[in-house]
Amino acid sequence: MSHGPRSGLYAVSSALLAMSRHLEVRDVLKTIVASARELLDAEYAALGVPDDHGGFAQFVVDGVSDEQWKAIGPLPRQHGILAAMLHEARPQRLADVRQDPRFEGWPSAHPDMSDFLGLPIRDGDETIGALFLANKRCPKPQGGCGFTEEDEELLSILAQHAAIALTNARLYERSRELTIAEERSRLAHELHDAVSQKLFSLRLTAQAATALVDRDPSRAKGELQHVAALAAEAADELRAAVIELRPAALDEDGLVATLRTQVQVLDRAHSARVTFASGGVRALPAAQEEAMLRVAQEALHNALRHSGAERVDVLLAKRGPGAVLRVTDDGSGFDPRAIRRAGRHLGLVSMRDRASGVGGALTVESAPGKGTTIEMEVPGG
Repeated sequence: MSHGPRSGLYAVSSALLAMSRHLEVRDVLKTIVASARELLDAEYAALGVPDDHGGFAQFVVDGVSDEQWKAIGPLPRQHGILAAMLHEARPQRLADVRQDPRFEGWPSAHPDMSDFLGLPIRDGDETIGALFLANKRCPKPQGGCGFTEEDEELLSILAQHAAIALTNARLYERSRELTIAEERSRLAHELHDAVSQKLFSLRLTAQAATALVDRDPSRAKGELQHVAALAAEAADELRAAVIELRPAALDEDGLVATLRTQVQVLDRAHSARVTFASGGVRALPAAQEEAMLRVAQEALHNALRHSGAERVDVLLAKRGPGAVLRVTDDGSGFDPRAIRRAGRHLGLVSMRDRASGVGGALTVESAPGKGTTIEMEVPGG
């Protein structure tokens, strides 16, 4: 077994806990690779998830810089040692991978590797990935491999838990895709109902104004003012729906920038003053960032559409390894207990579900005439 700085039961426990903490497939893959490399004290580690076309759907590396990885080029195909791990489904421990008859070379920018340890990641009879390490940091016996039989056993344990973590992450992502589809369907129905009613009223009012233009110009003017108001309300409905339906640019911009942009849009679209502040927040796991964004959107929707607030403040701040989101308004407020008894939720149930779904917690403070504060805390990664 490795005698590196992270060897021992504590290191194994830390690696397994780190894998189980994440819900996004990409986050799980990165954690598996980093944990394996650190645990076995190797210079390089990688994990490939095969596709159905002889290549890899995903391929994650650790120990290679971003510049090196870009220079290496396209993702590898399933050949040589990689194919052996995926199709023969047994460990591969080699003193020098370059001397193996199955070795087919690598791109010019690829780092040089010698001793090699690879294992398939299996879910039942299905091979769902290939995990491998190269260049053990230790003195190597003459012509021998730095990776030992004990290293192989340890990596095998890690691979078994990696299969569980990866399968759970896939199930979570599929579940979330279904939830998003259901949410989009719900929003489409709400949009249709709300805007259709506004447009129907607008059409009737416009017809009334047309009939009054010649015989009662002053009443016609009043009807036309009503037309303008209805058109503005319909535009607000559309704008709010588009903001909620539009995929958030979390991958490109991160939670802070995405929230700031949405708050700026809402501040321009509504008469209420809407502000945003943040402090010290680092990148969070993707699932937590999306949950916080959705809770912020729901809380902002409630404050701007139902509370009559003149001011809504959004704060995103660091709290321990995680973060806290706080949405505060000076609106009419409500009695949360009365809302529950009346069977009305104002989106509170979905907000609590989103928070608990990523290991977070949601608290609601409100009272009639006292405004509302909704706070969501997530643990980070």
